[in-house]
Amino acid sequence: MIEETTESASLNSQELEAMYAISRVVAQSTELDTSLNEIINFARPVFIFDNVVMYLLEGSESLEPSYARAIGRGRSSEADLAWGEKTAHEIFRTEQIVVRKEVKGDFSKDRMRLRYFLGLPLMVVGRLMGALVFVRYGGPPFTPDHTQLAEFITTHVAQLLEHQQLVKRLSNLEAERRLERLQDDFVATISHELRTPLGFIKGYATTLLRDDISWDEETRKEFLTIIDEETDRLKELIDNLLDSSRLQSGTLRMEFQPVRLDTMLRDMALRAGSFHENLTIELNMETTGVQVNADPTRMAQVFDNLLSNATKYAPGSKVSITLKAAGETAHMEVSDNGPGIASDHLKNIFNRFYRVPNEKTSVRGTGLGLFICRRIINGHYGDIWAESEEGKGTTFHITLPCEYVDGSLSDNQPM
Repeated sequence: MIEETTESASLNSQELEAMYAISRVVAQSTELDTSLNEIINFARPVFIFDNVVMYLLEGSESLEPSYARAIGRGRSSEADLAWGEKTAHEIFRTEQIVVRKEVKGDFSKDRMRLRYFLGLPLMVVGRLMGALVFVRYGGPPFTPDHTQLAEFITTHVAQLLEHQQLVKRLSNLEAERRLERLQDDFVATISHELRTPLGFIKGYATTLLRDDISWDEETRKEFLTIIDEETDRLKELIDNLLDSSRLQSGTLRMEFQPVRLDTMLRDMALRAGSFHENLTIELNMETTGVQVNADPTRMAQVFDNLLSNATKYAPGSKVSITLKAAGETAHMEVSDNGPGIASDHLKNIFNRFYRVPNEKTSVRGTGLGLFICRRIINGHYGDIWAESEEGKGTTFHITLPCEYVDGSLSDNQPM
């Protein structure tokens, strides 16, 4: 950083007070633009200028303005003000303090045509990072004393930049570490989840192929059923991985068409009941004739995930599916009376690969299901969220834009 060149003995009391205030701002800084505003406000009464602009290097060649204020003459016509771009480029070329005068026509009638520029290099850890340019209209010219005060200000602005860079580096480092942890957790989780069905498939297939044992038809059918189920499980894992990747990148295509929600929910409930023998579903159609523009396959995927979660985490619980509507919004709820989800985890359950810790070890999953649900619902211009209370169950809410194709009626049907 630049060494401070302003001598305390040469400053009057007002200047000293301003300089100490600027030092405090830098010491307590948490946000760059806010701190720069405070510095400029403290500096203006003791070091008169009309405009100030900070140029920073973008890449290795380009100087771009990153902060600018019109604090004096001409604030009402900022678009016509001078912002010292030539001065900044000269600083970039020479790495020296630049003092310039510029006359634009007859300044006797318009003092805005007479411009004085004082530009200083912003050095951070001995490296040029940009330039700080002060502009004064109509005079008087900048003096050596003004330059000393400007150097003091520039030094502290450079400290702010250095602090910001340090915070950014630390933030990037933490983000990299967090990404590495997520990647490690992902690899561990996916490896475990893939290895489990593969282990079943390999084990039972190898057992059936043994020449030294003859299996009866019932046992052989049982082994083949396990192989078939674990193959489906393996396919589901791979499909979820592919879907989550496509949803994350925005490349998953959806085929939209008009869908009646009451009909869709009845079909999904029947389908889920056939897959899960011990699942009891109660349909509460508070409104019928509600139609949405949706991809039926992807909507089925959402409800399959929610109902599958209910069978995993709330086994034996009755699941209620409710449909209601208000205005142009359809509202669906999927509720269970299982163990619920702690509030600390509730806000994270839709994150990719997130799984609530300390769950039953027999429950298998990758933490992708709810992430996929949210992305699909968001892709339908809707929203999904969860409410839960430990020991009292969980309710998932889904809202979608809708329209009506006939009247409404109330219909409660247990299944």
